Amino acid sequence: MQRLLSSEALKRHGEAVRLAGWVHNIRDFREVKFLILRDRGGLVQTVIDPGARIDMTRIGKEYVVELEGKVVPEPRAPGGAEVHIGTLKVLARAHEPPLEINRPQVLAKTHLDKILDHRPISVRALPIRAIFKVQAEIIRAYSEYLRSQDFTEFKSSKIVATGTEGGANLFQIEYFERQAYLAQSPQFYKQTMVGSGFERVFEVGPVYRAEKHETSRHINEYTSLDFEMGFIRDEQDVIAMQVGLLRHISEEVARTCAEELKLHGAKVPVIGDTIPQLTFKEAVQLVEASGHRLPAGDLDPEAERRLCDWTLKKTGSELVYVVGFPLAHRPMYTYFREDDPATSRSFDLLFRGLEITTGSQRIHDHDLLVAKMRERGLDPELYQSYLSIFKHGMPPHGGLAIGLERLTMQVLGLSNVKEATLFPRDRHRLEP
Repeated sequence: MQRLLSSEALKRHGEAVRLAGWVHNIRDFREVKFLILRDRGGLVQTVIDPGARIDMTRIGKEYVVELEGKVVPEPRAPGGAEVHIGTLKVLARAHEPPLEINRPQVLAKTHLDKILDHRPISVRALPIRAIFKVQAEIIRAYSEYLRSQDFTEFKSSKIVATGTEGGANLFQIEYFERQAYLAQSPQFYKQTMVGSGFERVFEVGPVYRAEKHETSRHINEYTSLDFEMGFIRDEQDVIAMQVGLLRHISEEVARTCAEELKLHGAKVPVIGDTIPQLTFKEAVQLVEASGHRLPAGDLDPEAERRLCDWTLKKTGSELVYVVGFPLAHRPMYTYFREDDPATSRSFDLLFRGLEITTGSQRIHDHDLLVAKMRERGLDPELYQSYLSIFKHGMPPHGGLAIGLERLTMQVLGLSNVKEATLFPRDRHRLEP
């Protein structure tokens, strides 16, 4: 008999089925004994047939078992049916779990460090497993949509010779007889692929930032959802592409992850044809009019929260773009507005009070790019492999990066980005 998942078996009323998974819970009453089985399809209630010779005293939580039995309709059971067990075999025994993974109320009060210390076990808990089901669907929908728009997926090296953003916040590594770094971004490679003739490319991959932050919104290794596109008119073409992308992601997550969203009491954002935009100057005026002073040239977390609150009340949108940041506070490859050279053609996307995207139109002229490097005190000789593509015809282009963990965090309403990171890396955590 072929093994079925719990989600499949519950549809087979009156049939004999074979299941296998983990013992999620045991309920031992005098008249009847229930065993709740968990597999990748979910949970199924099983009942020990009084005639079956099964010693339940030798079975514990998280044991891996295989069973055969008959599916019987039961309106009170999850899924409207249960399995009456005829035979049960223990495939692997288990020690007592270090966490209450089958009691969401208790798990919710457990300190995050303990949950992360025991990540191989904690991820078995349904609310935590739901996080990574949603995250996987975000990645699938992201890639699916961009392929539908004629983007090509590629993979870039994560060991690089120079910093993408001028050498700040780099993890230095020993690379044989040379000094190398972990990549902060696939930016240079994205631009290279656009200039090589692919025109539209995307990547899903890790990036590394040696920032000494210890906050609920920062980690030192995260997954970046990057895309770059050629032959754009300006940054608004990139924004328009992302609006369609995010609408597709929201619709797909809502369609495929209804149960996972329900576990977290979460709803995906409703995204129409456009997302509201504010210029950086407008954003500063709004924030400072509300009584909050900003650092020069940028937005801080409190400003992002206030801007999202204002946008939600004003437009009903949970997302807002801030465009036109000061050029001096953006990377050297960022294009500027011809009518205002001190203002960049860049943008951030804020979602429920948090920045989840940074993007821009990039400089595509070789000589201008070299000049901008020198203005920032960078030596163009150190960037020759990057600059070489601009010598041979680079189209106007732009792109963006979305932080996967931050996006997951905001969709599900989590309080810390580490909750949306399977194996987070920060200043103090290298395991598991």
